[in-house]
Amino acid sequence: MMKKSIGFLALSVVLMTTSCKQESAADKITDADMKALEAEKALGGKLPKVKLDKLVHDFGTINEGDKVETEFIVTNDGEADLVIAEAKGSCGCTVPQPPKDPIKPGDSAPIKVSFNSQGKPGAQEKTVTLTTNTENGHETFKIKANVTPKAGIAATNK
Repeated sequence: MMKKSIGFLALSVVLMTTSCKQESAADKITDADMKALEAEKALGGKLPKVKLDKLVHDFGTINEGDKVETEFIVTNDGEADLVIAEAKGSCGCTVPQPPKDPIKPGDSAPIKVSFNSQGKPGAQEKTVTLTTNTENGHETFKIKANVTPKAGIAATNK
């Protein structure tokens, strides 16, 4: 009964913090929420587990200045709700958009990732890091592109 009460309390806190304003997922889930989820995990022993449909997406050859987008599908293969507290690109040119709501066990949700190639000629490889309530607390995946420089500009890796 105690486990269910703590689990319900943790879920209530997460839902209350994510249901109001339009802010980023990181702004909605606080350290207190993550601690409550950690406490729930310790009591129940059940954890969410991230499974991605791919670990790398290659945009191929694109022109400098192109803005491209892809989707990674994240599936919760664990036994508890998966919460993505934050999604961060390795630079400002890579912008992930994670789901705002917890992902139930067995369910999937898209993570859109956009890449702005402006000022990024040459071979590019960017990492997206998810902060989650999984056992290791984070997951990573990558995007790649070969950016053809604008006319008159030599290619360099930035």
